[in-house]
Amino acid sequence: MKPMKSKQIQLKTAIPGPKAKELLERRNKHVPRGPFNTAQTFVESAKGALVTDVDGNTLIDFAGAIGTLNAGHCPPKVVEALKEQLDKYIHPCFHVVMYEPYVTLAEKLNRITPGNHEKKTFFLNSGAEAVENAIKIARKYTGRKAIISFERGFHGRTYMAMSLTSKVKPYKNGFGPFAPDTYKMPYPYYYRAPVGMQPEELDQQILNKFEDFFLAEVPPEEVAAVIMEPVQGEGGFIAPSARFVQEIKKICEKYGILFIADEVQTGFGRTGKMFAMEHYGVVPDLMTMSKSIAAGLPISAVTGRAEIMDAANPGEIGGTYGGSPLGCVAALKVIEMMEEEGLPERATAIGEIVTDRFHRLQQRIPQIGDVRTLGAMSAVELVKDPATKEPAKELTAEILQEVNKRGVILMGAGLYGNVIRVLSPLVITDEQLTEGLDVIEQVMIETCR
Repeated sequence: MKPMKSKQIQLKTAIPGPKAKELLERRNKHVPRGPFNTAQTFVESAKGALVTDVDGNTLIDFAGAIGTLNAGHCPPKVVEALKEQLDKYIHPCFHVVMYEPYVTLAEKLNRITPGNHEKKTFFLNSGAEAVENAIKIARKYTGRKAIISFERGFHGRTYMAMSLTSKVKPYKNGFGPFAPDTYKMPYPYYYRAPVGMQPEELDQQILNKFEDFFLAEVPPEEVAAVIMEPVQGEGGFIAPSARFVQEIKKICEKYGILFIADEVQTGFGRTGKMFAMEHYGVVPDLMTMSKSIAAGLPISAVTGRAEIMDAANPGEIGGTYGGSPLGCVAALKVIEMMEEEGLPERATAIGEIVTDRFHRLQQRIPQIGDVRTLGAMSAVELVKDPATKEPAKELTAEILQEVNKRGVILMGAGLYGNVIRVLSPLVITDEQLTEGLDVIEQVMIETCR
């Protein structure tokens, strides 16, 4: 393979290169098959939207650790805050000896999350843990058991979170039985609605099913919460209408059911707002957050109405590493960056650039069935035929593999495995964004031809 010359992407070897191949052999020998890997190489260093691997290849990152790096790789302000914190203390455990960054971050999230009511926040390690604990709190507060999630939704890989998740393979296959009292309702997928059906008609059809569900499956007085992603991430970057989300909230209010917004992937500027729920004008009772909260440090949060959050007694929620000092100081700096550098607004600009490129490409490539975006959550859905909309799973995999070989880290999504998603850091430059899109466009043209 000849070295590829470009402004940002620098390929000194094929991917994987010699050093990466050695590490891959060690990985395959000592690490289970289960953890999947997108890029077939190993990082040596990373900055902003660029990743340099162990063979000296520089790649443009359009995956952002699955939406974890809205603030970019190694943002200087975060790195400096972490170094400063390391000199003070690493982890006394909040349950043993408390520390101020935990409280300061809770105050900050209580202030910036949707709604002007009194809120409280506590911290965990991962998005799945946040979801599990939001469910615990909802059940404790309501005294009810049933939880409703949505088709194509993804809420994590732990037991309850996996039970709420919709896609069978690879997330649930062979891992049952699953947690009881969990149920799934349809979620609008306007691109795949019946021919001639308008979005508002599809919304109403689904909303009507809730009343039928309460008659046929579980009475509303036994439902503790409805949990929803404002934009389905793993499900294929599918967003509902504002009316749909608002009507779901009204159903919850009518029956005393809590509304949980899962903002693990959508939060912290990704959709053009600090939180995606702001697009819908809906204030959730509970919100789960993680991923881009702290530029890659493992921390997650549950924020909610104070009276709901106080339902759990001391010791009933928490965890040894939850809300680590390092995660807290990193998160505070990330939020500062978001606010001072206008990263949510930057997300909107990124989304416009990506969407414009994909729409123009759609005119040349009939296999691009749909282009959708909210802020910098952008995706294209590939089909074998635009009329039948048959998913083009194999084509999608082929494109992703080739794009990654050419120096752009890119991931797929979707229930049918036929969606290409863009989750670049919001600090990506226009030059880097354009170069990455050039690679994707070239590969798509060659492959679809």
